[in-house]
Amino acid sequence: MVEQSGPHDVFEAVADPTRRAIIHLLADESLSIAAITAHFTITRTAVNKHLRILMDAGLVSSSKAGRETRYSLHPGPLAQLQEWVSDYERYWDDRLTALRRVVEDDRE
Repeated sequence: MVEQSGPHDVFEAVADPTRRAIIHLLADESLSIAAITAHFTITRTAVNKHLRILMDAGLVSSSKAGRETRYSLHPGPLAQLQEWVSDYERYWDDRLTALRRVVEDDRE
């Protein structure tokens, strides 16, 4: 069973392309909201809303560094995605094996 850490779960959090891009930005370093916003054509308020959803899902945390707030990635909840996807790997393996058989039979 998948545990939900806040009002938004990890699946909802990564469903949006902007939030996935924010996760990608935070993968290497913590950033201020100004630095994050500079990568997008949306407003700072919109970025803040995306960050809130990521924080609710437990993927991002914030900390004060002087006068600015910095955001950091916490990838642990992404393991839930990996677990869910891995449940379907057998399905795709079976489908690809069947396709390989069809292709190989056509060659003969």
